Amino acid sequence: MASDAPPPVSAKTPVTLREVAAMAGVSVATASKALNGQGRMTAQTRERIRETAQRLGFRPNSLAQSLLRKRSFTVGLLTNDTYGRFSLPLMAGVSDALVDAGVSVFLCNVEDDQRLGQLHVEAMLDKRVDGIIATGKRIDRHLPVDLANLRIPVIYAFTQPDPDAIGFVSDDAGGARLAVEHFCAQGRRRIAHVSGPASFGVVHERARAYREVLTEHGLPVAEPLLGHWSEAWGHEAVARLFDGKSGRGEKPDAVFCGNDQIARGVIDALRERGVSVPGDVGVIGFDNWEIVAEATRPPLTSVDMNLSALGREAGLALLSLVGGQPAAPGIRKLPCRLVVRQSCGRPPGG
Repeated sequence: MASDAPPPVSAKTPVTLREVAAMAGVSVATASKALNGQGRMTAQTRERIRETAQRLGFRPNSLAQSLLRKRSFTVGLLTNDTYGRFSLPLMAGVSDALVDAGVSVFLCNVEDDQRLGQLHVEAMLDKRVDGIIATGKRIDRHLPVDLANLRIPVIYAFTQPDPDAIGFVSDDAGGARLAVEHFCAQGRRRIAHVSGPASFGVVHERARAYREVLTEHGLPVAEPLLGHWSEAWGHEAVARLFDGKSGRGEKPDAVFCGNDQIARGVIDALRERGVSVPGDVGVIGFDNWEIVAEATRPPLTSVDMNLSALGREAGLALLSLVGGQPAAPGIRKLPCRLVVRQSCGRPPGG
């Protein structure tokens, strides 16, 4: 027997604005204005239309909206951080800042290839992105791509900005101060500093803060040991510190390390020598790379650069520029925080 019931609507068939208008009992023009926050109508009518659209599962045509508002509601994120050590947490912050504004982020890895970087920028411009956020694997180097004089806003985060641009970086000196002050509050008095290559600007920023804090507390200041960003260098640094090869007098009772990999190597080398951590020697790292810090034995106290918060601030700044709000150029430094774990416990009473 034939049925008079209409055929079922496919779940893949998108709901149209016309269907929303018909169900809400208004014209298509009124439905469009209500969903775009425009037009004059009662609050009850606007709410009824929005509830109807939500109930039917209506999704606006993003291309049509982009053409109407002359925006793509997309942002490009350029990076040469191949492994995502810094760019992924930063991107999480950027996305968090932009999601409520309906803006999507897509990531392009330019590696260290100028030609590849230029291709990605041209592709972004072709897609009419609203803006670009440039980030990298160190704050004292430019990305291998020219982002000056683009017709869209550009924000720099955790990479060296162009002149007269806006950049966001972590306060490395402030982070180092947190670590050394923490040692001092614990009563540590022979504090060593083991860091990475001298070619990195952050190495000198952190070493300067290390010296300043020790001087302020009247403690002996030794020259930092500079090497590589590796566990192997952490092992080698312990040999120098404890075998009298560093030029220091007494053996240290604390080691502030330039990153978490060095710190992990330091802790392993101390354990092999039968030196208790943190009983005999406290150890603090830098970066708070959780996959390393939490797997270290004992778990590693480390300075967190708050990359997600840095990304969020960069995203909000870009939104402001896209919205036509002026902003003064320059570098904004965001504070770090100390994540305390067992390799260096809390100070007495802390």
